[in-house]
Amino acid sequence: MIFKVLYQASKTEVPIRENTQTMYIEGENESDVREKLAERPYNIEFVQPISGAFLEYEKNSDTYQLEKI
Repeated sequence: MIFKVLYQASKTEVPIRENTQTMYIEGENESDVREKLAERPYNIEFVQPISGAFLEYEKNSDTYQLEKI
């Protein structure tokens, strides 16, 4: 399953909505995705499973790139 992860690049800085970044990652469930990203210095805000029409829409955007972890 593909997950959309919204995150801040640093755990030490105060989260600012305008600095929120997005990545797409494949995983079994939300816990699996969080475990895969645990060693990165990200402040994960939200992990959302995407599929169907929503996934197709995201694939057509310029920012879609599936992370390989």
